[in-house]
Amino acid sequence: GAYEKLKEVTRGQVVTREALQGLILGLDIPQADKDTMLQLTPAGYTGRATDLSA
Repeated sequence: GAYEKLKEVTRGQVVTREALQGLILGLDIPQADKDTMLQLTPAGYTGRATDLSA
């Protein structure tokens, strides 16, 4: 699954923007979803916080 791929790329490594971009670009998902994921930043990502606060 996606978690396993992330773990494989990041475990014991310094996680760089380039490494995460490479992981995203290698996913078997629609390009539009990749583009959305590539635009995410820690500063702008709220995850499910809005849903959970309701």
